[in-house]
Amino acid sequence: MPRAQRERQMIDVAVALFAERGYVAASMDEIAERVGVSKPMLYEYFHSKEGLLIAAIRRARADLLARTENAASSALSAEEALWQGLLAFFQFIDERHAEWSLLRHELSLVGASAADEVEAIRRQQTEFNASLIRAYLPGVSDLEVEAVAEFLVGACERMAIWAERQEEVTPERATGLTMDILWNGLGNKQGGHS
Repeated sequence: MPRAQRERQMIDVAVALFAERGYVAASMDEIAERVGVSKPMLYEYFHSKEGLLIAAIRRARADLLARTENAASSALSAEEALWQGLLAFFQFIDERHAEWSLLRHELSLVGASAADEVEAIRRQQTEFNASLIRAYLPGVSDLEVEAVAEFLVGACERMAIWAERQEEVTPERATGLTMDILWNGLGNKQGGHS
C-alpha cells in the first residue's frame, strides 16, 4: 500500500478509536491491530500517539479550508459567500462527527501541541473569513474585518456545539439560523452603514 494511503488509513482508524474510547484510553496497540500494521510502524509514521492526533487535526484543518474555500468561490455576493461558507462548515462538522467530537471533548487531556493545532484551525478560518469580507465588503475597516472574522469563528463553533445536541437541526438549518443572526449586521455594511 502506498505510504500516503497507509497514513490516511492509520489516521482514520485512530480518529474512530479516539472518538469511541477517548484519546487517553485509546492505545497505539489497538490502533495498530485495527489497521493491521505493527506498533513500530505507527511510531515510524507519527512518532507518538500525540503525533497521530496532530496528524488527524492537520488533515481536518486542510480539508475544512478546502471545503469552505471551494464553497464560497462561486458566490456572486457577500450574502451568498457567507451562506455557502457557513453551510460548508456545518456540513463538514456533521460529516466528520468523530473528529469534531474528539476535538471538543478531549483537548483538555492532551498536550499543548494538539491544542495549538486546534487554535491553528481557528486562525485559518478567521483568515479565510477576513479575506471574504474584504473581497465582498471593501468599505469595511481592517479593525471591523478582524472583529467580524473572529466573531464568525467563535459563533460558528458554539452554534455547532448547540446543533449537535439538537437532532432536528441539520447543517442547512444551522446555516439558516446563523445567517438570520449574522446577516442583519453584515448586510448593513454592504451599503456603508456602521
